[in-house]
Amino acid sequence: MDIASFIGIFGGLGIVFFGAFVGGSLGGLIDVPSMFITIGGSYMCLFLTYPLSYVIGIFKVMGKVFKVADYKEKEMVQKLVALSEKSRRTGLLALEEEIQDFEDDFLRTGLRNVIDGIDGAAIRVSMENELTQMEERHNKWISLVNAWATLAPGFGMLGTVIGLIGMLLNIEDKSSLGPNMAVALVTTFYGSMMANWLLIPIASKLAYQNNLEVRSKEMIIEGILGIQSGDHPRILAQRLLTYLDPKDRKVLESELVKD
Repeated sequence: MDIASFIGIFGGLGIVFFGAFVGGSLGGLIDVPSMFITIGGSYMCLFLTYPLSYVIGIFKVMGKVFKVADYKEKEMVQKLVALSEKSRRTGLLALEEEIQDFEDDFLRTGLRNVIDGIDGAAIRVSMENELTQMEERHNKWISLVNAWATLAPGFGMLGTVIGLIGMLLNIEDKSSLGPNMAVALVTTFYGSMMANWLLIPIASKLAYQNNLEVRSKEMIIEGILGIQSGDHPRILAQRLLTYLDPKDRKVLESELVKD
């Protein structure tokens, strides 16, 4: 569970409403018709922009920001170096017994290709193509969330215009001008909140998680090709360690990079 996402969601909302409470306008921020126009209207427009399956699945994808993106890169480096050492001692065919224990399909497929004697260039093309397709799928979801973030403020303004029209139709009633204006502006508030408090940050975290996964798979490709070409385990370890952050890299250097 990603605690940072919960802090961002509830902390941001709490600060806004606390400011409204101190300013004496908290009660005026709740308006159901305004929510309906801003949230419902902008969401419905997504059906015009993207396929049905994407629009329906957006909430499941957005929920991923509450999960910690951990691709176990430290363990992966250790595993790849160990496989390199084993292949140099006993040959590539000895890795066959290791494959079944791996949960990562990307790693397992790459190793299978190595064991089957497929050329390194062909392995690279195949794995990089799979990586590209994965990144493209992720970017479609990210663009969908960004599209919603773009639409929400527009529907907020639309709701404000609708409210102003209703206010002007009853302009003779001077006592209702202030309350009606406040309600009209609430939809702009909802649109801005949706975009800046929720949707844009979620899209940014999804992009961050995508970058982490891409980096981990690039590291796997580097490791697989190093094993296939018979690189010395120490040299391979040095290359793989460059994918880790400085803290994790320092921990593994003394273990893997030996003279």
